[in-house]
Amino acid sequence: MKFALVDEIHEVDKCAIEELHIPEIVLMENAGSAVYRAIRNFCGEIDGGNACVVIGSGNNGGDGLVVARYLANAGMKVSVFVMSKISKMTESTKAELAIVRAMGIEVREPESEQSWNRLQVAIRFANLIVDGMLGTGLKSDTLKPNIKRAVEMINGSGKVIISIDIPSGVLADSGMICENAIRANLTVTFAMPKFAQFICPAMECVGKLVVDEIGIPPELFQNVRQTIIDRKLVKSLMKPRSRDAHKGTCGKILVIAGSRGMTGAACLASQAAVRIGAGLVTLAIPKSLNNIMEEKLTEVMTIPVSESLDGKIFIHGILGGETALNQLLELQEKFDAILIGCGLGRREETLEFVRKFTAQIDKPLILDADAIYAFKDHKEDLKNLKHPPILTPHLGEMAALLDSPIPVLKNSLISKCRDAAKIFNANFLVKSEASILVTPSGEIFLSNLGNSGMATGGVGDVLAGTIAGLMNQVEDPIHAAICGMYFHGRAGDLAFEKNGNGLIASDLIDFLPQALKEI
Repeated sequence: MKFALVDEIHEVDKCAIEELHIPEIVLMENAGSAVYRAIRNFCGEIDGGNACVVIGSGNNGGDGLVVARYLANAGMKVSVFVMSKISKMTESTKAELAIVRAMGIEVREPESEQSWNRLQVAIRFANLIVDGMLGTGLKSDTLKPNIKRAVEMINGSGKVIISIDIPSGVLADSGMICENAIRANLTVTFAMPKFAQFICPAMECVGKLVVDEIGIPPELFQNVRQTIIDRKLVKSLMKPRSRDAHKGTCGKILVIAGSRGMTGAACLASQAAVRIGAGLVTLAIPKSLNNIMEEKLTEVMTIPVSESLDGKIFIHGILGGETALNQLLELQEKFDAILIGCGLGRREETLEFVRKFTAQIDKPLILDADAIYAFKDHKEDLKNLKHPPILTPHLGEMAALLDSPIPVLKNSLISKCRDAAKIFNANFLVKSEASILVTPSGEIFLSNLGNSGMATGGVGDVLAGTIAGLMNQVEDPIHAAICGMYFHGRAGDLAFEKNGNGLIASDLIDFLPQALKEI
């Protein structure tokens, strides 16, 4: 399934109307009936009772008028309140308004305090409230006073709230909300989901999400470049393992990670690579930590690397006559893919090692954590890597790389990540409540798997290791990132079922085989 940005959904609507000659009012009728069906499924029997439908003057309001009609036909007493001037309604919405009025359904504009009192009474006695005020057309982060007042009244009602397409007050492309927004129990969206429905704070306003195609042909979505990662997609990308497979063909992965005090990151990343099916995993670790890791990691091989006095990989350190850089450059030739960065530390000589090492790598490369930080003040070096790497920053690391405050980044996450991927010729997997993978060509893949229990240290290291471990099990490094996002999120959900908010990162590793087996 794809998800849409506002301009894309408007273009799809325009093509449906102008090229396929589907009348706008037909789409409005389809949308309204879809909302009504979703209400029946969500609320059960609704014959009788009261409904309050609060709308605006746009097509979202027209959809609401269709819902009002269906609810009245089902035996409910319906009151409609228009929060914008009726004179400003679109032609299709005016046509729906005429039908509603001809049916004898009460329609009011709250212009006087008496009218607002009527709205308050209608809300108090309503069994359900339908929000059709703004939809996806909202551009400003400030609500008009009457919309804001209506939102506050509806949210304070304690009643079942159904939003049409997107809750009023939510900015569809960013996931941000105005000073207030409808907090729906159910949102029925049309054609494709919207980005805001997967990211906070907006997703907390959505409630249960239902997607209805409302009669728009799927071929109109072909230019949309945002895809939601699902089981079907992942199954299509994973290569079946042949009967004569052996450890050498299933992926030889080098993990360069860890420092004194951060051995867990190296351990988690390496074990995740093994558990997701890599044939051979080797961990390069500061030499003083090697004995510890040899005892802790049974299935992962280890290699001691020159280190600084404080236990970090050190570019100028000598081990057996070789510098750490030369040692690992010679070693890397034996491997199919390399993960670097988990728990490396931020000593300047370590960061210098990361830049000089990655500059000479001519194979799939995953940069996590401190390896991303190494390029913060050396962005040209990132641009000039031999192949587009996969970077796995969380929002804070991405904001630091782009020299952008986190709120500014999150407010325009899609556009800023697309720009960064193109500028740096790199694939960015940005980790948040819904993680997105952005390619240099502008494609976006979103994973909405996962849960709040995964807000614990080490979960990102497991993701990086999972991606590395998949490199030889798919056709393309991007496919490894896509599948890695899915398996990581699915393992997190399985771990949450068992341990709730008490889950730890290693729980995900334990569930990776089950997530893989499901596919």
